[in-house]
Amino acid sequence: MSPTAYRRARRSLVAGAVLGLALTGCSAEDEGGDDGRVELHINGQPPGTDQRELRVFNAEIAAFEDAHPDIDIVPHEGFMDPETFNTRVAGGELEDVFYVYFTDPAQIIEQGYAADITDHLADHPEFAEVRPELHEVFQDEEGRQYGIPTANYSMGLLYNRDLFEQAGLDPDAPPTTWAEVRTAADAIAELGGGVNGYGECTIDNTGGWHLTAEVYSTGGRIAEPDGDGWRAAFDNDTTRELLETLQAMRWEDDSMGSDQLRSCEDLMVQMGAGQLGMYVAAPDNLPTLVRQYEGSYENLGLGPIPDGRATLIGGEGYMINANASEEQIEAALTWLQWRFVNPGEIERRIQDYAADDLPVGLPMPPTPDIWAEGQIRDDVEALKEEHANVPVDHVRPFMDAATEIPGRIEPPQAQEVYAVLDTVMQAVLTERDSDVAALLADAEEQVNRIYESS
Repeated sequence: MSPTAYRRARRSLVAGAVLGLALTGCSAEDEGGDDGRVELHINGQPPGTDQRELRVFNAEIAAFEDAHPDIDIVPHEGFMDPETFNTRVAGGELEDVFYVYFTDPAQIIEQGYAADITDHLADHPEFAEVRPELHEVFQDEEGRQYGIPTANYSMGLLYNRDLFEQAGLDPDAPPTTWAEVRTAADAIAELGGGVNGYGECTIDNTGGWHLTAEVYSTGGRIAEPDGDGWRAAFDNDTTRELLETLQAMRWEDDSMGSDQLRSCEDLMVQMGAGQLGMYVAAPDNLPTLVRQYEGSYENLGLGPIPDGRATLIGGEGYMINANASEEQIEAALTWLQWRFVNPGEIERRIQDYAADDLPVGLPMPPTPDIWAEGQIRDDVEALKEEHANVPVDHVRPFMDAATEIPGRIEPPQAQEVYAVLDTVMQAVLTERDSDVAALLADAEEQVNRIYESS
């Protein structure tokens, strides 16, 4: 799932469902058929309206069952709906293998809805090739594993290569610090003609989402543990300096333009039109810009998040019903490894993408950037370059830094927190004399009230 769809769909899990005997799911009645096969109910089947993805999904199930005749996959349409998840658990409707967003595993583990798969992982060494910070999303405080990460996104700096060249900047060496972003934005804005050097989205919780990514990039945090709960952690000099840099770009340099109540879609429209130099984004913005906003892969570049002390990550994975039998857990891990963490299948998927004229060579499916440094990552990158139909060099700065930048997931109660941080971003960019320190103090007080009431 793209970060845009992820943020729109994401809501907090409804608290209060009772585990008890309700956590029956599909497992208890459907452990195996009369023929001795292990029956495995999974969700994640694409809707019938998405014919390409449904065709691929069904073909992969057929290929898997041919290779594993003792496992019978029973697919269910749909992914994660946080608003109905606990209701489905209480009603015994949770599948044996179920899709989750990165923000959900901690609560699912705490509620006892997912099986502990730690002792089964030794039989699936491929999972160890996935980046450890992604595995940590599915671990409890003792490091026990309750799920498998299958895809992720992280934030970087998306930029217009043509505008870089016109401004005398090196398009193969994008800025790597916020100070360099400011300098480059000023140079690009000097081109005139309505061109802005740098852009921010600021409405509908996207300003808070971007600010979170940027706070992470400087090594800061939005929230930190406080006993059994959380407290805000962003009212500090590091965040103040970051916001003062944005404030200076807006009011002193005039490199961001005057319209600052904008959506992320507004930024893509401007980038596609060749009127914007840079903005913070995930890799999925690249194909969206090309498909929908008249951008071109030749003109777009992606670099690491400025400062690079950490980056916001989101993503998805699968967990296994806590009521699953040992045989079902093993079957589930066999399926997840085969479909998502399978070096042998990657080239076939790349070829399928290319045959359907979909982009190959970006840090996203069919080659998601989930691999740790090592042979599999090297092999995947080599396959990507061999079959690429987009300029791989234009995203190389992002990829070269990817394994060196720690990933951090969204803060608890993310959407409520983002709504508060929207007001901070908006004030800094729309009010010339806004008091950054006062804005942060007030926002931290509001976020702490959110955490105290949760």
